[in-house]
Amino acid sequence: MTLMFRVVITDCLAEPAMIERQCLDGLATVECWEARSNGDVVGRLSEVDAVIVYHEVSMTRELIQEMKRCRVIARGGVGYDNIDLVAAAERGILVTNVPDYGVDEVADHAMGLMLALRRGLCASQMRLKDSLRPWDRGAVEPLQRLAGQTFGVIGCGRIGTAAALRAKAFRMDVVIYDPFLPPGIEKALGLRRVSSLEDLLKQSDVVSIHAPLTEVTRGMIDAAALAAMREGSVLINTARGAIVDTSAVASAIESGHLAGTGIDVLPEEPATDGDALVRLWRSGRPFAERVVLTPHTAYYSEQALDEIRRTSADEVRRVLAGEQPRHPVTR
Repeated sequence: MTLMFRVVITDCLAEPAMIERQCLDGLATVECWEARSNGDVVGRLSEVDAVIVYHEVSMTRELIQEMKRCRVIARGGVGYDNIDLVAAAERGILVTNVPDYGVDEVADHAMGLMLALRRGLCASQMRLKDSLRPWDRGAVEPLQRLAGQTFGVIGCGRIGTAAALRAKAFRMDVVIYDPFLPPGIEKALGLRRVSSLEDLLKQSDVVSIHAPLTEVTRGMIDAAALAAMREGSVLINTARGAIVDTSAVASAIESGHLAGTGIDVLPEEPATDGDALVRLWRSGRPFAERVVLTPHTAYYSEQALDEIRRTSADEVRRVLAGEQPRHPVTR
């Protein structure tokens, strides 16, 4: 009898895991734990050969130290800040990700958040629902034409580039900040490039974040950064919640310095009223209409989810079969 490897999908996905089972058929069994926090997986990892993890569980040093047999941790997504790469390397565990999924979805979502704010879509919904008045431009004014406004992109990787090109299609002036981008890329894309975050913040009417969460970017958009933004500008974040100080954003909205914010990712999820921005959004108070929150869904479409699942499972299959992964994460 051939011994089968044991693969666990820690979070986000429920049975039936048909995509994963088809990919790992004859090689491994697959389990969906449907964990909502690390507490749901503590003490359960010692006999697992591979883990597929999404965003509700963090592979901390403590959890990784439980892994006596694990060969690979596959991150079902682009960012891998929820995996302790050092601890994984110390135990000889490979880490992989899916670097190229959801580009269209996240870029589209960023544009949708911008349009919801800059075209007054959410404001009119909130203002008109009870009274149906005023049924005219008074429900949204004042609005400014998008064409000619400056769209600032922080992080010009695959998704940031896709968002920048979409903004160009709106005839916006697009400026980018990315210290890791090779010289000349901005020329090929027809974008303007600035050398500092402060320059981008000062020039932009809309700031859209597409950077990974690192020690440098954590808390990067704080009260000082928000103060450097143009009065009446808009902040969009579809990247990582911990890049933005949401309490500072709430204060900037209430003071009127920011005209609005569209946020798909929060520092702590699921959302709670412990977050000042969430409280403002739910309050119904003046300025609440300037906040658009979505529940970490920018990445999602049925096609994107299928892509994530197939690529993650294939990475696990390759490692368990003794092959090299296509998308290893190195530190």
